[in-house]
Amino acid sequence: MLIFYNIIQLTLLVIGLPLLLPVVLLSPKYRLRTLQRLGLGLRSLVGRQRKGTGRTIWIHALSVGEVTSALPLISGLRNRFPQAFLVFSASTRSGAGVAQQIMADRADLLIPFPLDILPVTAFFVRLIRPDLFILVETDFWPNILSCLQRHKVPIMLVNGRISPKSMASYRRFSVFFKPLFLAFRHLCMQTETDRVNMIDLGVPEEQVHTLGNLKFDTPLVTADSTVQSPPLELPDHSRLLIAGSTHKGEEGIILSAYIRLRAICPNLFLIIAPRDISRGKEIQELAATKGITSSCRSESRPGSQRLLILDTIGELAGCYRFADLAFVGGSLVPAGGHNPIEPAAMGAPVLFGAHMEDFAEVSQDLLSAGGAQRIGGEESLFQAAATWLADDSLRKAAGLTALGYVEKQQGVVARHLQLIQTIFSEQII
Repeated sequence: MLIFYNIIQLTLLVIGLPLLLPVVLLSPKYRLRTLQRLGLGLRSLVGRQRKGTGRTIWIHALSVGEVTSALPLISGLRNRFPQAFLVFSASTRSGAGVAQQIMADRADLLIPFPLDILPVTAFFVRLIRPDLFILVETDFWPNILSCLQRHKVPIMLVNGRISPKSMASYRRFSVFFKPLFLAFRHLCMQTETDRVNMIDLGVPEEQVHTLGNLKFDTPLVTADSTVQSPPLELPDHSRLLIAGSTHKGEEGIILSAYIRLRAICPNLFLIIAPRDISRGKEIQELAATKGITSSCRSESRPGSQRLLILDTIGELAGCYRFADLAFVGGSLVPAGGHNPIEPAAMGAPVLFGAHMEDFAEVSQDLLSAGGAQRIGGEESLFQAAATWLADDSLRKAAGLTALGYVEKQQGVVARHLQLIQTIFSEQII
């Protein structure tokens, strides 16, 4: 399979290089990062930053969501293994940007993830010399996994999850994916359903563990928090509804419900954070057709608007702390839903649609506990939000229930660290 993969890759590179090379070389946006992903400057960077006498742990995350998921684990690794050399990589530019913001004081070295070209991956592995490679959630690449195996580096998947769509793809292309999964020493899945699915794909049962979602261990809101005001300026005495990680087709429903909610709660402020931040202007124009004036966060333009479009990266989680209620996007359209843990962990009662397939167990647990409500469209969104906004005690009780559910799931990082300690104990020093 690996030979076939590299033959196809080489063929495509030969055919596509004349077209790709001018684009990469002429675009500052792609040129430097592509060269870095090929290993440019890596030798001197690793040489300057390598420190300590401990083990080298390389943690990799695909993009923004995976980077933020990894934060509790990175903090735990820093505390448990203070002498370790922690290397963190991200594949996307946005992921790298967020890593720079939140990982700089925890990781010793931040690097782009290598392009999965055999000589390139071999170069990265040889220079970094990891004692453990940790992959967060997804981003499976044959050559990097093969290089790590050849150097006898234990490979660990954390926060693993398998959506129904991914499961269908893994089954259909099992000849490709099964060898990738078998490269892992341990696969740590978020839920028992994820664990069963991985075993059904042919991974030995002893290699697969249910350790929970790392986001359950994200630092929670506390009464003595030093953060006294939201990171964004809101009108005085506002109630705050946050619609996070929304997709096309959802904003129209949210805006229509918001107009009705303003009629009964005039001080209601709305933040819409689209999953694709490039859609900020599109949402602003949609709001204008409904008579709603708005501003985009990227413009930093003050005004009296009561709708803010959060078209920036890395600020949504901090805003949830101040939400009176939150809607989780990707759930009114068939996009699988996004993670409801972040608003729940901040004590916000949660609303989401029927399409929460990617977080089926978590969303169902929140519903059963009473910390969330499932909605089907504008009318049910309006009714649910209106009920919570009209009754402070009911809304706060739902928020505390959501927070309590998250608190009960904590200890995820400790379980991962225990497994990592076992891996190190098995290695010959």
